[in-house]
Amino acid sequence: MSERTAEPQTVLLRRGEVHSPADPFATAMVVEAGHVAWVGSEGAADAFADGVDEVVDLDGALVTPAFTDAHVHATATGLALTGLDLSGAPSLAAALAAVREFAAARPHDRVLLGHGWDAARWPGGRPPTRAELDEATGHRPLYLSRIDVHSAVVTTALLDLVPGAAAGGEGPLTADAHHAVRAAAFAAVTPARRAAAQRAALARAASLGIGSVHECAGPDISSADDLAGLLALAAEEPGPRVVGYWAEAGEEGIARARELGARGAAGDLFADGSIGSHTACLHGAYADAGHSGTAYLDADAVAAHVVACTEAGLQAGFHAIGDAALTAVVEGVRAAADKVGTARIRAARHRIEHAEMLTPEAVAAFAELGLTASVQPAFDALWGGPDGMYAERLGAERAATLNPFAALLRAGVPLAFGSDSPVTPLDPWGTVRAAAFHRTPEHRVSVRAAFTAHTRGGWRAAGRDDAGVLVPGAPADYAVWRTGELVVQAPDDRVARWSTDPRSGTPGLPDLTPGRDLPVCLRTVVGGRTVFVRPGE
Repeated sequence: MSERTAEPQTVLLRRGEVHSPADPFATAMVVEAGHVAWVGSEGAADAFADGVDEVVDLDGALVTPAFTDAHVHATATGLALTGLDLSGAPSLAAALAAVREFAAARPHDRVLLGHGWDAARWPGGRPPTRAELDEATGHRPLYLSRIDVHSAVVTTALLDLVPGAAAGGEGPLTADAHHAVRAAAFAAVTPARRAAAQRAALARAASLGIGSVHECAGPDISSADDLAGLLALAAEEPGPRVVGYWAEAGEEGIARARELGARGAAGDLFADGSIGSHTACLHGAYADAGHSGTAYLDADAVAAHVVACTEAGLQAGFHAIGDAALTAVVEGVRAAADKVGTARIRAARHRIEHAEMLTPEAVAAFAELGLTASVQPAFDALWGGPDGMYAERLGAERAATLNPFAALLRAGVPLAFGSDSPVTPLDPWGTVRAAAFHRTPEHRVSVRAAFTAHTRGGWRAAGRDDAGVLVPGAPADYAVWRTGELVVQAPDDRVARWSTDPRSGTPGLPDLTPGRDLPVCLRTVVGGRTVFVRPGE
């Protein structure tokens, strides 16, 4: 296979399996001028062979649409890939040892940055104290975000740089105190280091068959310079497409989103926090804490933002996880619909990130209002189940209601899958597997539905209906995979039996049964340009 290409070429791919609704038995595809030109059988491919720049012999490989990761934080992902990542630390002692080693290896960093600790998975269940981190770093500034990125532990030296943040107390910082220390920490990242982190994140995405990502930026998460730099880098260098979102409310937020070229004033515009950090806003108290979380926006604020974005022709969107936060969002969007009309609200395709604690009434409201649920199935894989963090925080009964993907699909709610990287890793096939094998069986969806949500669903969430699928005229964003036998997997055995009948014309997908190897990406192409080739292929 060829190396990365700067310009789109006319390419014939043949002797493989092409996942396309245009021809469920396709084995070949022609790409021309950055778009899919033809999909069909091996016998018909000979007619194209002499008129193309390149013929790719797939040797039985699978070609699918490239994945879209509908929720990422590229700079933070790149910093985790190239820096201190504690997501694999098995204990507090191991985490402190990693901090000590990292600090020693980075003597010139103004602020040490790390991510991924999860005390809920450690023996004893407690995070590092400030004194322990002061000792481990030699009393240097350190910012260490929890795995959900909604709280952080820091050193005294970093607090000294942020007047007032120490009022957050001795434990992990949340809410405004957390936002303040995060802003100070990331302000110390030089433009060169930031660009290197962004390149690392986009390169990792490309190597996993991800052809586009939705960057969820905002003043409480990153910075305008960070988003502008990422969008410029993506425009200038071959790699995944980047769709930007800027999470700032009000006229200033809308103006800044326009100025940055963002698709919407949306993404992580926080209605609440996270379950792991006890900041998701609940109707009832946490099972392991004497409070019900934190509300950052009420229904009136939601309504005002949705009206303003709708009238400005931009997507609105919110981060909402707890059931009380989702109630506020639904009530706010419904109030906006009362003001500007439901048809305009539906046409705008406003989106809700995470949307975990959905009641049946909220699911119905999402369908009524045309809201896209931008969700992360890996959250369930990581924290779900009767013994998981969700059950610890909420109790098993409430935890079992989380992430009801099947109910959303049955109601007709558009789904877009993502990782929230670096909260969970970029891992598209793992994400599809997590949805199909949800820890709560009634929430499972078919592999085909999950795959659609992670390909075409992301494009639709950004307002494009003509992409994320390999049919003539669609953008040539695709990935080539080495994988085993193709099958049809669905939660309902009767559906699976019908779908594997050749008469059904249902294209197969890799067998994602837990324990089986996931497909290996051999090549990723975006707009006809090769942006990744697996070494040795």
